[in-house]
Formats: sequence, C-alpha cells, structure tokens
Amino acid sequence: MEEQQLKTGKFALNYGLLLGLVSVVFGVMLYTQKMHYEMSTPIMIVSVILTAVAIFMGVNAFKKANGGYLKIGEALKVAVGIALISAIISLLYQYVLTNFIEPDFIDKAMEIAKPKTFEQNPSLTEEQWEQGVTMRKKMNWISYPIGLIISCVIGLVLGLITGLILKKAKPAY
Repeated sequence: MEEQQLKTGKFALNYGLLLGLVSVVFGVMLYTQKMHYEMSTPIMIVSVILTAVAIFMGVNAFKKANGGYLKIGEALKVAVGIALISAIISLLYQYVLTNFIEPDFIDKAMEIAKPKTFEQNPSLTEEQWEQGVTMRKKMNWISYPIGLIISCVIGLVLGLITGLILKKAKPAY
C-alpha cells in the first residue's frame, strides 16, 4: 500500500497569505506613522523576523502534518513558496501605495534622501542629482522583480536554516 505524498503548496499558500497580510498591516502602520519613506535597519530587521517566524511556522506545520518527518528539500519548497506569495502581496500593496494612495511617493522619498546624498558625495552637482532622479523614476518598475528575487533568496536561506533545524528522515524499514 502506497502512502499519499503531502503537498508543500498548501502550506506555502496559507502561510504566504498570512505573512503577506501581516506585511501589509506593517506597511500601513509605517504609512500612518510617516515612516514609509525610510528603509532603516530596525524596519528591515522587523521584516526579516516576521518572515523568519512565518517560514518556521509553515515548515513546522508541514512537518507535523507529515507525521513528524521533514526533508530539507520540502522545507525549501515551503519556505520559498511562503516568501514568494508574501512578496507578491507586499509588492501589490507597494504598487497601490506609490501609484494611487500617494502618487508623489518617489518625489518625496528623493527629497528626503537628497541632503544625505549630497553630504556623502560633495562633488555631486544639482544637474547630476536631477538626472539621477529622472532615471530613478523611469526605472522604478525594476524594483518589483528585484523585490521578488530578493524575497525568494531570503526565503531560500531561511528555509535552509529551518530545514536543517527541523529535518527528520523517515526510517528506512
């Protein structure tokens, strides 16, 4: 009698949706506090911790549903799936924020970054700055696929760590 293989996609979808929802709530919280322009270290750390917790919970739930057994490959599938689904949801929120809720988001973000940029690079001219801002506006679309890739890589690393911690092979007999 052959036992049915458990699907990783169900766990990736459920926990990816959960992480995506939590990420959007976190983004709305940042927006209401006017902190959505900055990508400071504490904000990034909180985002990675939220991702790590969701991935650990998803992989652990898969392990429990799989009779307590887990292969590293299964952990990676669940983790990358969670990261990908949550990234899609987060990027959809980011798109809505920057194009509909606050259409001048890029202009404001550039104005906030301007003093620090000139401080770090005193030889930069105003004309060069304006060219950079124009280029950034034209190339803004590239941030979406890059965000997906970075999220998947983070999911891969966190999935590997979680898989190494939780792995348990089925007995050979």
